[in-house]
Amino acid sequence: MSMHWPLLLQAAGEVGLQHYLVVSALVAGLGIMVVITRRNAIAILIGLELLVNSVGLNFVAFSKFSSPDRFDGQVVTLFIIVIAAAEAALALAIALNIFNNLHTVEVDEAHSLKG
Repeated sequence: MSMHWPLLLQAAGEVGLQHYLVVSALVAGLGIMVVITRRNAIAILIGLELLVNSVGLNFVAFSKFSSPDRFDGQVVTLFIIVIAAAEAALALAIALNIFNNLHTVEVDEAHSLKG
C-alpha cells in the first residue's frame, strides 16, 4: 500500500513558527558552544557564522508567519548574509596575519600582537 506525497505531507503536519525557532535556538546554542570552547581562530569564526545564521533564520521565520505577503525579513537576511561575508573575509585576513607572524592560529597566542 503506497501513499501519495501530498497525503504523506498532510499526515506529517505543517511546519510552524515553533519549529523554526527550535532549529534557530539549536543553531545559536551550537554557535555559542563553539565560540566558548574553541581556541582556534577559524573554529571561533565558524561559531560566529552559526550565530549570524540563526539570527537570519529568525528574521525569515517571523517575516513568513507575521506578514506572508511582505519580504522584510528576507531583505534583512540578505543584508545579514552580505555583512557576514565581509566579516568572514576580514576575520580570515586577520587570522592569516596571526598565522604568518606567530605560525599558529590559537587565539591565546595572539596576545603578543599588542602594541
